[in-house]
Amino acid sequence: MKTIKIAIVGLFLIVANATQAQVSVNVNIGTPPVWGPVGYTNMEYYYLPDIQSYYDVRTSQFIYFGGGTWVRSSRLPRQYRNYDLYSGYKVVLNDYHGRTPYVYYDRHRTKYYKGYHGAPQRPYKPRPSYSYNDRRHDNHKNYKHYDKHDKHNKHNRHDRYDDHDHRR
Repeated sequence: MKTIKIAIVGLFLIVANATQAQVSVNVNIGTPPVWGPVGYTNMEYYYLPDIQSYYDVRTSQFIYFGGGTWVRSSRLPRQYRNYDLYSGYKVVLNDYHGRTPYVYYDRHRTKYYKGYHGAPQRPYKPRPSYSYNDRRHDNHKNYKHYDKHDKHNKHNRHDRYDDHDHRR
């Protein structure tokens, strides 16, 4: 009886994990990564000059040269595991639409050398969510100009102060 219960629980976990993985893959296909530059449409590839690799936006895969061949992977190779994708420069390849951007690797490597920085880029970063109790961002409690005696006054309480915060 115990083995049947364990088998049922194991089967349930396998199905649940497969379903969850399937959903996350389907949601991210073709979506630019959060570390990608903002404001570009119809791009399929980024070239990452600092690590001489490509990123395929459609498949969410990195393309890099390793072991004598071009490799596609959801992760960067081990030697670049500490590379900061948010601060590294990304060249948006708007002029290439195919499956093998590395056929132009020599051109890209020469034009966009290691350390290359063209126009300024802003990576897309989701807006931070602040909890209601987060005091670091609770600026609405700044009562510098609040006068307890004027709270029932019909006039604007800020009219009594000039630009230098002195009484008139």
